[in-house]
Amino acid sequence: MVSMIERNLRRVREELAALVKRSGRRDEDVRLIAVSKTYPVEDILEAVRCGVVAVGENRVQELAEKRLLWKGPSIEWRFIGHLQSNKVRKSVECASCVDSVDSLPLARALSRVASESALLLPVLLEVNTSGEESKHGVSPSAAAPLLEGVLQYCPALRVQGLMTVGPLTDDETDVRSAFALLRRLRDSLSERFGYPLKELSMGMSGDFQWAVQEGSTMVRIGSAIFGKRA
Repeated sequence: MVSMIERNLRRVREELAALVKRSGRRDEDVRLIAVSKTYPVEDILEAVRCGVVAVGENRVQELAEKRLLWKGPSIEWRFIGHLQSNKVRKSVECASCVDSVDSLPLARALSRVASESALLLPVLLEVNTSGEESKHGVSPSAAAPLLEGVLQYCPALRVQGLMTVGPLTDDETDVRSAFALLRRLRDSLSERFGYPLKELSMGMSGDFQWAVQEGSTMVRIGSAIFGKRA
């Protein structure tokens, strides 16, 4: 019997494949991150059984609890939520990657803890491209100084790219503008610093269609896979 998660994943993958093809890219150019916030380990196991290889968690404590309970195969655990300074050590212990670095003090703390274990921790820099006060991330104008600081002072971090959360609106123009801004920012930073920033993590269940069209390489899908959250 086909589970709800398997049906949902099939539908998301079909839509994602069509969007990627339409944008002139290959399937492997856009990665699917299954966002498992509030969903039990059993649901993650089912998603992994259906081919998911990377999950995203928003809370460090929840991530730590799920890692303790995890009996499945090795997967990528990406921390995608706002990271408080007092949770840095736990995040380095539990996360494969931290996708929400939004300040140099946070980056330096992550680098310090990672270096203690001889780790090279992959990270994304979070940028607030919508200008909404409710969103975390540095302003677009502060992205260059942040990247410069991380490259100079954080030897245990490997910056893979940028991340943003789209604006809370159904207006396609506004959402796509925010995603396009991140793409242009990534391109300009790569050229300015001579540093490859491959990843653009943008797009969630409600707007990943527009994100892919604007160049996303990593979409973070939760409810469209696991169903509505309680």
